[in-house]
Amino acid sequence: MREINSLEITKNIKEMCIEANHVLSEDMLKVFNKARENEESKLGCQILDQLDENLKIAKEDMIPICQDTGMAVIFIKIGQDVHVVGDSIEDAINEGVRQGYVDGYLRKSVVKDPLIRENTKDNTPAVIHYEIVKGDKIEITIAPKGFGSENMSRVFMLKPADGIEGVKNAILTAVKDAGPNACPPMVVGVGIGGTFEKCAILSKKALTRSADSHSDIEYVKDLEEEMLEKINSLGIGPGGLGGTQTALAVNIETYPTHIAGLPVAINICCHVNRHVTRTI
Repeated sequence: MREINSLEITKNIKEMCIEANHVLSEDMLKVFNKARENEESKLGCQILDQLDENLKIAKEDMIPICQDTGMAVIFIKIGQDVHVVGDSIEDAINEGVRQGYVDGYLRKSVVKDPLIRENTKDNTPAVIHYEIVKGDKIEITIAPKGFGSENMSRVFMLKPADGIEGVKNAILTAVKDAGPNACPPMVVGVGIGGTFEKCAILSKKALTRSADSHSDIEYVKDLEEEMLEKINSLGIGPGGLGGTQTALAVNIETYPTHIAGLPVAINICCHVNRHVTRTI
């Protein structure tokens, strides 16, 4: 049994919050540069050039990439041979988020109650998804999620008879309805299967997968490529001002489901699609 002090979790979470909000990940930089090369609209190219300049200034001057530094979403895989000493894992995570957002001078956007709406002033609590896995390590992925794109999320409870064409239509409907509101060029995370809540988590998790990768499942890989092509043919373009690069990637995750259902969730993220992963 390997012991990990909760302070180590807090330290890494703090650093990851700051890193994710200031530096574009390598996979996102790769697909972003590809979009700059492929954009055919003159105005679209200008928008992408402005976004590129913003990314460089953010990294060099340690200024947040976006003023909406998001709600901290954490995916944590805990090895079953790990024993955390000190604070609880949840307290350690939230303390890391608190330190990251307070000490990192990041915007605090979380309210304590969804209707009373009093700001917690430290961006806690985080939204945490736990997974117990084999081994003696802890893998942490942090994905700060801004709500310009989060508000464009959709869940479709399709019938099995709707099939893959129904899935395609759901994805395109969500992107069309989002239009410029999700700050395109966007990354589209899709979850297919499971239950109402499972497909939503899958769609969020899909956004943390490398944007320049594809599913290992052949038909899902083909669907990702087809949907990216169809989304980019919608003409929404960078900033929603027209162009050929509406999406940088479409990432799809699947899960077994009930014989009577076909749940589909679409979670859209803006061009920064912040995510950082570390293993302790």
